[in-house]
Amino acid sequence: MNPVHLKRSKKSGLSPGSLVHIGNTYAEKSKIIFTRYRENIFLEKEINALTSVRVEKDAPEITWISVDGLQNTELMEELGNVFSLHPLVLEDILNTNQRPKMEDYGDYLYIVLRNFNGHGNGTLTSEQISIILGRNFVLSFREKESAIFEPVKERLAGNKGRIRKSGADYLVHALIDSIVDNYFIVLENMEEKIDVLENDIVKKTTPVMLQAIHDLRRELIILRKSLWPLREAINSLERSESQLINESTGFYFKDISDHVITVIESVENFRDMLASMLDIYLSSVNIKLNEVMKVLAIIATIFMPLTFIAGVYGMNFKHMPELEWHWGYFVVLGVMLTVALYMIHYFRKKKWF
Repeated sequence: MNPVHLKRSKKSGLSPGSLVHIGNTYAEKSKIIFTRYRENIFLEKEINALTSVRVEKDAPEITWISVDGLQNTELMEELGNVFSLHPLVLEDILNTNQRPKMEDYGDYLYIVLRNFNGHGNGTLTSEQISIILGRNFVLSFREKESAIFEPVKERLAGNKGRIRKSGADYLVHALIDSIVDNYFIVLENMEEKIDVLENDIVKKTTPVMLQAIHDLRRELIILRKSLWPLREAINSLERSESQLINESTGFYFKDISDHVITVIESVENFRDMLASMLDIYLSSVNIKLNEVMKVLAIIATIFMPLTFIAGVYGMNFKHMPELEWHWGYFVVLGVMLTVALYMIHYFRKKKWF
C-alpha cells in the first residue's frame, strides 16, 4: 500500500479547529456536485460557487452536495458557514488520517469512513470519505473523484427503489452501503491473490513469495484497523436516538452492520490463512535446507574412510612395504572405490537418499 505522507507539522502551534489540509492533493481544484431531489423532482449539476446553495439549502427537497478534492480550505470554511458546521468537524474533514467514527452534533451527524481500492499492479490504496447528515441535506467529502457513489447516483436519476421516497438518512445509508459493498470487491481480489500464492507455495518456494505474503499481511492489518472502528460507527448509527434517523432506516443500518461483520470475519480468516502459508513457506525452506545438508553429510561420510586411507598412505615413512609393491597404487584405489560403492549401497538400502 502506498502510504499517505501526512505533514502534521503544518498544524504545529495552531489552535483547534484551524483549517489545514493534511493529505495528498489529487486535483488542481475541488469539484462540487449539487443534487436536489424528491419523489418527482431530480436536479443534478456541477457548481463553482455556493451562492445558489445558500438560497436553496432550506428547500423542502433533499439536498446532496458532493465535494471531491479537499485542498480548498476557503471552500470548506464557506460550507461550514452555510450549514453551521463546527470548526472541529471541518478540521477532521481536512485531516485525511481519521479513524472511522460517528459523532452526533445535535443538528447533524458527522460520519468518517475509509474507502479502499485495489489496482492492477497489486497495490491497495485508501481514501477518507466524510459524510454529514442534516435534517434535509447530506454533505459528502472525498479526497478525489471516484466511481464509488455512481450506483447511488444512477438510482437517484432513474428513481429506482425507495431512495427518492425516503429522507436524507436513507441517502446516507445508500452511500455507506456502497462503501461497504466495495470492501467485498477488495476482499474478492485479495482472495484470488491468496489462492494463487497458496498454490505456488505448495509447488515451489521462492523469496518473491515471502515478500508477497508480507505485503498481503500488511494490507490486511490496514483493513482490520479500519473495519473495527467502522463496525462501532455503524452500530452507533443503528442505535442512535437522533431525530435525523427514522426508525425504518435503522433496520437498513443493521443490515450494513451485518455486512461489516462478514467482512471482518473474512479478514480474520485471510490472516489465519496467511499465517499458515508463512508456516508452510518456512517449513518448505527448512525441508530444502535439510535435504541439502543430508546430501552434504552423505558425501562427507563417504569421503571420510577414503580420506583416512589416503592419509595413511600419504605418510612418508621408509618402512611401509606397500609403497614398494608394483600393484599397490591400483589396489589402494580399488579398495577406496569398493568402500565408496559399499557405503552408497548401504545408504540407498536405508533409503537415506
